[in-house]
Amino acid sequence: MNLPGAAGGARDTGAGDAADDELDAALALANGRSVGRHDPAQPPCDGGGPDGAASSLPRPHGGARGGIHGASHGSPHSGRHDLPWPRARHIAGSAAGPLGRLALPLDAALGHALAEPLAALTDLPSFDTSAMDGWAVAGPGPWRTEGSVLAGQRSTTALLDGHATVIATGAALPPGATAVLRREHGRITADGLLHATRGGPGPGQDVRPRGQECRGGDELLAAGVLVTPAVLGLAAAAGYDELAVTARPSVEILVLGDELLDAGAPGAGRVRDALGPLLPGWLTALGAGTVSARRLKDDAGLLQDAVTASTADLVVTTGGTAGGPVDFVHPVLERIGARLLVDGVAVRPGHPMLLAELPGGGRLVGLPGNPLAAVSGVLTLAVPLLRALAGRPAPVAYEARLTGDVHGHPTDTRLVPVVLDEESQAAPLHFSGPAMLRGIAAADGMAVVPPGGAVKGDRTAVLETGWGRL
Repeated sequence: MNLPGAAGGARDTGAGDAADDELDAALALANGRSVGRHDPAQPPCDGGGPDGAASSLPRPHGGARGGIHGASHGSPHSGRHDLPWPRARHIAGSAAGPLGRLALPLDAALGHALAEPLAALTDLPSFDTSAMDGWAVAGPGPWRTEGSVLAGQRSTTALLDGHATVIATGAALPPGATAVLRREHGRITADGLLHATRGGPGPGQDVRPRGQECRGGDELLAAGVLVTPAVLGLAAAAGYDELAVTARPSVEILVLGDELLDAGAPGAGRVRDALGPLLPGWLTALGAGTVSARRLKDDAGLLQDAVTASTADLVVTTGGTAGGPVDFVHPVLERIGARLLVDGVAVRPGHPMLLAELPGGGRLVGLPGNPLAAVSGVLTLAVPLLRALAGRPAPVAYEARLTGDVHGHPTDTRLVPVVLDEESQAAPLHFSGPAMLRGIAAADGMAVVPPGGAVKGDRTAVLETGWGRL
């Protein structure tokens, strides 16, 4: 699958093929998978190592905190080279490995990922089974009927040729039975004999033979498969009482901003906290286990205390990632000795996002304060990181044809809310500014629009939000 071509070079290097590399890679890397090559001319994230996965911390930053979720502070950031969007997602997906294994009873395993392949403990079915209500018959008819076998029962008396017994769907075939005659295809005459009304059944007809679905030891599902209700049903049918799964990561959300209101209508310089309600349930749907959220004032000391005291596998901050007078995320990360893995991404909205490795081994995703920019940050950094921690495989990427033109940024990827029509075409939605949630609230996903934009009819990758799993 190919993303639409577009004009525009690399943000950092000016290399002519960097934008093409981004377009070729976007669909694969949008879901956390690596691709064949990276642009060798693309520098690592501001002073990082040769693999470009890390950077040293302090540098001047600027930009807006703003929109619904914060007032504007400072000037546009300078001195920083944002990573191409596909590369940032790839780094996020490679920033951690799966958490530890758990053995959970079936009723507690939903939503986890299998930590090992699910192997059949026995043949399924484990005995020859009737697929229909009717008669188990032996040999050709007519048949003399005797007795019955219900589901859960097992007959030890062998059927002789020319004999039949009433049988229920799911019941074990008695020894000697050669087929099942459906109830609607048989008739008992006055002499007590059973006759087939549509010709006699052939050998094995309407019988589920032992091992039809699998043999003992067969791999039913691979490691990493998400435990859904259907997986629980399969595991139970296969004889499992508990499953080996990967622990789901714990997440702590720190919502920053003195300007935020928890209730009531915005006004007088105050705005409602949109991300506090938005993030917890969404992150849970994306694979997080326990999720807690709390508000912090714009205070560097409070933020440092919260980050260093957190025991969560992932800390998520909202706002404070730019360079305004109360944007403290970068200074705090420098002070505590964190290691930046991603510091700015060439994507709109949301470019002042970041990913850091904390000294205690946890990870921190810094989201911009603007709501749609924060959504972009979740899809870019938090989704692949949560997937890696939870041991989930990348979903199958898909693309859709655009129903209208989408303006692009000269050098950056754009993520644009879209709704899918009955023909699975993607219609771009209005209200897609960084401070707006009206578009994404109605969207089925976010289209990945390459630098330079896309025109009606172009095919583009679409990122699922994961809200359908709530």
